[in-house]
Amino acid sequence: MLKRLRLNDKSVRECEPEVARDYQVFDTEVRGFSIRILRSGSRSFSLDYRFAGRQRRMAIGRWPEWTVTAARERAKDLRREIDEGRDPLGERGQLREAPRFSDMIDRYLAEHVPHLAKTNASDQRSMLTKLVAPHWGSKLVTEITPHDVAKLLNIIAKGRARPSKEKPNNRGRKLQGAKPTPIRANRVGEVLRKMFTLAVGWGWRTDNPASAFKKRIENERERFLSQEEIGKLAGALDVAADQRAAGIIRLCMLTGSRVGEVRQARFEQFNLELGSWSKPAATTKQRKIHRIPISADVAAIVRQRQLSVPKGIPWLFPGDTPGQPVKEIRRFWINIQKQAKLPDVRIHDLRHTFASLLVSGGASLEMIGKLLGHSQMQTTQRYAHLMDSPLRAGVDAVASAFRPRPVLVHDADAVVPVDRKTA
Repeated sequence: MLKRLRLNDKSVRECEPEVARDYQVFDTEVRGFSIRILRSGSRSFSLDYRFAGRQRRMAIGRWPEWTVTAARERAKDLRREIDEGRDPLGERGQLREAPRFSDMIDRYLAEHVPHLAKTNASDQRSMLTKLVAPHWGSKLVTEITPHDVAKLLNIIAKGRARPSKEKPNNRGRKLQGAKPTPIRANRVGEVLRKMFTLAVGWGWRTDNPASAFKKRIENERERFLSQEEIGKLAGALDVAADQRAAGIIRLCMLTGSRVGEVRQARFEQFNLELGSWSKPAATTKQRKIHRIPISADVAAIVRQRQLSVPKGIPWLFPGDTPGQPVKEIRRFWINIQKQAKLPDVRIHDLRHTFASLLVSGGASLEMIGKLLGHSQMQTTQRYAHLMDSPLRAGVDAVASAFRPRPVLVHDADAVVPVDRKTA
């Protein structure tokens, strides 16, 4: 026979465990609410109820961590949910099985990232595992709110301490102070927005908490080499010991291409008769075939590489690993920076310089965008201000034409000579 009494802390404490079995003592106030006495002596509260014809038992908590009063109030809340047609135990099970953000990362990396460019895929994998997962990995996908997104991006934007490039010894590294990284926060926000958009399609949640994340202001770096600096760079490349790496830098400057596109260039991509270079989609940032005209100087570099590269090797700049192109020219570039005295110039700045020279030659933004392989016109707009110089010259010409001509005025105080004969 079931034991029933008005449960309180005293009655729960006085319940003696039985040797052969566990048993329950039900409360007389809340239907189904009970204390379960285990043969080990431990005690826990639970609620028994029926839902959809099935007998259910939901654990509430252990005594004395839960007092009788607190457990009874919880049982009343659960009973109200049951009367409303809900199944608390079933909902708890669904919550336990609900996808967490770590599951979301795994699915995103497995289904979406493989379709991205290799560098972009690696970058996204790094930011998710190093910057996001430590904060949200165990959270349910449905728990993340716009406030959580804003809080995380604020942390990322503040930056973190990094090992210094100065190495006093091999065992330790000095740490630099945290350096703000607002652009990194923007990139993480864009990835999160894409992830949650996919999660909505997967049925994992109904809204996107990152859809309107606050984007930080990005002050894009604009470094253009002057004619004097271009001459210094060309001179340093001419005397460089590694002419293979020097050829890569020359092609970056002469075509405005990204260093990755040049490193992976193959002889078959160049049509020297028509003077063109067709970059395959696999090497371009926009993931599309990009065909550009090349100058006679670029064609000369390609012909010179044909003479120096052994037959059967497809790469314009074969690397030290058989069957692979050149992987890295960072050390070479650092030496060139020192020799040319251009410490603040990056290889990517050669692409900007290429665009600035096109502007000074009268090229339109549309033409520049096609040569650089921009998929969006707004990317090319960063070079629009370079066109101010010829426009200003035209404005000055109009102003000069409209400006009043100077009129010769005699000074009243000047002495005017008098002709005595006429006088």
